[in-house]
Amino acid sequence: MIKITLPDNSVKEFEGEVTPLDVAKSISEGLARNTISAVVNGKQVETTTPITTDSTVQLLTWNDDLGKKAFWHSSAHLLAQAILEFYPDAKLTIGPAIDSGFYYDVDFGDENLSEKDFEKIEKKVLENAKKGSTFALYPVSKEEALKTYADNPYKVELISNLNDGEITFVTHDNFTDLCRGGHIPNTGIVKAVKILNAAGAYWRGNEKNPQLTRVYGISFPKQKELTEYLERLEEAKRRDHRKLGKELGIFAFSEKVGAGLPLWLPKGTALRRKLENFLSDAQKKGGYEFVMSPHIGSKELYVTSGHWDKYGADSFQPIKTPNEGEEFMLKPMNCPHHCEIYKTSQWSYRDLPKRYAEFGTVYRYEQSGELHGLTRVRGFTQDDAHLFCTPDQLSEEFEKVIDLTLYVFKSLGFEDFVTQVSLRDPDNKEKYIGSDENWEKAENAIINAAEKKGLKTIVEYGEAAFYGPKLDFMVKDALGRKWQLGTIQVDYNLPERFDLHYIGSDNEKHRPVMIHRAPFGSMERFIAILLENTAGDFPLWLSPDQFIILPISEKYVDYAKKVSQFLENHDISGLIDDRNEKTGKKIRDAELNKIPFMLVVGENEEAEGTISVRRRGEGDLGVMNMEDFVSYFKKEAAI
Repeated sequence: MIKITLPDNSVKEFEGEVTPLDVAKSISEGLARNTISAVVNGKQVETTTPITTDSTVQLLTWNDDLGKKAFWHSSAHLLAQAILEFYPDAKLTIGPAIDSGFYYDVDFGDENLSEKDFEKIEKKVLENAKKGSTFALYPVSKEEALKTYADNPYKVELISNLNDGEITFVTHDNFTDLCRGGHIPNTGIVKAVKILNAAGAYWRGNEKNPQLTRVYGISFPKQKELTEYLERLEEAKRRDHRKLGKELGIFAFSEKVGAGLPLWLPKGTALRRKLENFLSDAQKKGGYEFVMSPHIGSKELYVTSGHWDKYGADSFQPIKTPNEGEEFMLKPMNCPHHCEIYKTSQWSYRDLPKRYAEFGTVYRYEQSGELHGLTRVRGFTQDDAHLFCTPDQLSEEFEKVIDLTLYVFKSLGFEDFVTQVSLRDPDNKEKYIGSDENWEKAENAIINAAEKKGLKTIVEYGEAAFYGPKLDFMVKDALGRKWQLGTIQVDYNLPERFDLHYIGSDNEKHRPVMIHRAPFGSMERFIAILLENTAGDFPLWLSPDQFIILPISEKYVDYAKKVSQFLENHDISGLIDDRNEKTGKKIRDAELNKIPFMLVVGENEEAEGTISVRRRGEGDLGVMNMEDFVSYFKKEAAI
């Protein structure tokens, strides 16, 4: 008998060999019809994969993320098949599923793929899909695989890094591809497909390698779902933070300054400062002390921390000085600097925890092809803090940081999120520093704190930082996309590498535990997601310009200035539109610029010391004196 354990811990028994599809049929015919993939003992497989021993099995449908992964990976094979029918000399490389859809990297040689070719390829994909061909995965010897792809240097390179017993091909219809597996039962399940775009991509992400064409696509089991997705895509374009950032005057980029290095314009700077002040106030109440560290540090600092070994080759290279052998680096992380700040004094257990906070700008060399607006940049500011505490204080301090992060998210409308417990890869421990004992203590601290706070968590192995595990806050935005924003990390390793200590109640030296945390993550990415989530309609308290005063003629500009000064004195920020334009046009422009309040002033308002108030999206609110408006505003802007 073979025992199959399902996710709810129920157990089913089968006589002899069984497949995931057999397991699904034993539960219901409906489930069997909808099962498109499965996970057996932690590995994603086909529904027809034989199971010969007691196993854990998770059945996957389109509604599961891993189900979509199998669906989109299979669709990538269909795309590759169609491409070869039109471009028989093209060389295929890899075609993985991604968060939304899939891509295939192709070397088209002397030919070019353009947008006008997309439709014919889509039609061919659907034509082939309708055949209902099954995906057959089978092992191939290394010798045979190399022979099959003798004229494809990309596949040869992939195969050369594999051993006999590790190589499999998959065939559907008349198409065969090198593949590790994880496919849907047959091509007929794919009912709708769209090629989204084609872009350049270097082979294996290395700028020294040949440039390929990356063809992006997405597919669905129903045409209706594709239609809805394309509608969401149009909404995403409307909300694109790069577009909104330009229209609203938030940020800009300059080729002369350098790719991936944003310039914050006055409105964007005002927005950042409001966010910083908001978090600074919360941190003051939480017992944080504010510190500042330089934008560069000695290379030896990052050698000590381990950042040089882990990231040095892919980072900005060291800065040489006139002194031979002296090298500095652009700061890739704030934590080594904060370790050195901790070391400036001798601490007792009575002094801990020490909580150091800094809005620190760091620099990392991202590949040019991976740069994307504010979400992927080379210079960014972290709302960083590092807490140094005794082991006995760790749980309480970690829970307080969770509370702070939840407060930040709630205040800014990010309420749809899950927390990801990011642990090290148990099969590849050489990627990480520190002892198994310290890792176990750090991982347990995170798991227990998340459980105590009742957080909805998922566990991801291999996603830990090299020095410690993390609790990452994965936020879903208004378009349903997931982003990693806030993060909290437990670290036993950097205190060892920097020889940090405190004097305990026994008058002996003890090692503190370090907590890394950043509720925003980075100011750049957070503002990008905030822009897209709100479509530029920021919460009233956060809006860079909270009012605009519209004098109906130049005669009332002086009164407008008086009103503006009064409001600024009450910490309400805004501007005056003194253009020689009709009031109606000024109102329309203010609406387009997403300014919450329009304050119209003329003869009556000046005579009576009042303002005529309009609110964006609501219209005329009537005439108010300035004190009443301030009271109304403060109530509306309360966090």
